[in-house]
Amino acid sequence: MNNIGVLMTCPMSEYLENQLENRFNLFKLWNHSSPKPDFLKTHSNSIKAVVGNTKIGADANMIDSLPNLEIVASYSVGLDKIDLGKCKEKGIKVTNTPDVLTDDVADLGIGLALAVLRKMCVCDRFMRSGNWINGDFGLASKFSSKSVGIVGLGRIGTAIAKRAEAFNCSISYHSRSKKPNTNYKFYSNIVDLAADCQILFVACALTEETHHIVNRKVIDALGPKGILINIGRGAHVDEPELVSALLEGRLGGAGLDVYENEPNVPEQLFSLENIVLVPHVGSDTKETSKAMADLVISNLEAHFKCKPLLTPVL
Repeated sequence: MNNIGVLMTCPMSEYLENQLENRFNLFKLWNHSSPKPDFLKTHSNSIKAVVGNTKIGADANMIDSLPNLEIVASYSVGLDKIDLGKCKEKGIKVTNTPDVLTDDVADLGIGLALAVLRKMCVCDRFMRSGNWINGDFGLASKFSSKSVGIVGLGRIGTAIAKRAEAFNCSISYHSRSKKPNTNYKFYSNIVDLAADCQILFVACALTEETHHIVNRKVIDALGPKGILINIGRGAHVDEPELVSALLEGRLGGAGLDVYENEPNVPEQLFSLENIVLVPHVGSDTKETSKAMADLVISNLEAHFKCKPLLTPVL
């Protein structure tokens, strides 16, 4: 398969990059000084596969520029950077990396909730500045027994629910439809869910329907004692409304792993002590990074050996 051209859209994983180079004719889009349209035109007949991620996937322009493209393999569970309609129209296979990253993202979600409620980052700064000698830190808020709402009860949402149950939290959720085989309370209206929980986790896929699913109404329903945790996609949340609510005290706090215009983050958030910010690292552990890379490689090898894909989307 060394003669099969594979385009990697941006740096993702050194291990994945090495594995691709060992198996395929790898093109690294970021290594070429020529404009992207010129690069794609030059190599259009050679590239049969694209490997993308949450930053750069395969949009309609890229797909149309590669007449021999057969498969798009996403180094991510999310598919919002891939034009699925265009892929379906052209018969292009699409894979992603579900399951292997579920635990890490769910772990981080719970970690963000704990960090916000127990003021862990503020405590850390308090200690490092030597302020403990001047008096105690003060009180935070407990996580155990809080009411938890989850937007999207898929793999990651369910993993968050199981972890929260271990803290004796009550669980409710909003999704497109009521899920079978669960006793969690279902809300068909996200505003009602937000009004009835203390911590709202966003864990759904990003689609046209879920873009800005957390808007001003949802934020106001969550209220000045509520906490928003977003480990989904930045565009799930109306970011200007979120910033306003935090600045005005209409929302109690937030834990954010994702942002609407990554890597740009609203500077107004940096001075707030009731939020915890991390740079889209939900699945970024050594173990999961390798597992995701192995799954990308396995899907590509399966496709080019005419075997069933391991995690097909299309």
